[in-house]
Amino acid sequence: MTCPKCQSAMSTRSLGGVSVSRCSSCNGIFLERADLGNLVEAENDFHQHSGPMTEPLPRITEDMTAPPPSRPRTRSYIETLFD
Repeated sequence: MTCPKCQSAMSTRSLGGVSVSRCSSCNGIFLERADLGNLVEAENDFHQHSGPMTEPLPRITEDMTAPPPSRPRTRSYIETLFD
């Protein structure tokens, strides 16, 4: 597929029945109108059971060590399209 904006090549990625095309040059995103609705629904489902993910900060003392690095969390369903 060719980008309608800059005429560069586009790559298509499918996830959950939705196909999204992304331009390799201008990073434009193109998809069908029905796919946009499906993405909105999937994003809402992704966040439906999530609540505040914050924990109270501990009091810092001299004997504390840094926690091990954690795996980055996915913030949204749509973010998984562009890993």
